[in-house]
Amino acid sequence: KRFKEPKEERRPWRIWFYDTSKQAIGALFIHFANIFLSDLTEEDPCSLYLINFILDATLGMLLIWLGVKVVSWIVQHQKYTYLVFGEYG
Repeated sequence: KRFKEPKEERRPWRIWFYDTSKQAIGALFIHFANIFLSDLTEEDPCSLYLINFILDATLGMLLIWLGVKVVSWIVQHQKYTYLVFGEYG
């Protein structure tokens, strides 16, 4: 995926790894949550995955967007230079 980015805009390997590792951790978390919930409720894992995916794609994205806005406002207001989103130093 990294090589699909335009060469002049391509992120350094370290920043690319930070960005993609967040996605991998999220995918692992939802995978193990589905396994745990399917064992706990004895429901079909596929239907639980669909429910989790729909909730994540709607409510989850709304919560993340709100969280990013709140944290960005606090960072800007308090002038915390180490907590700016997308800036890895």
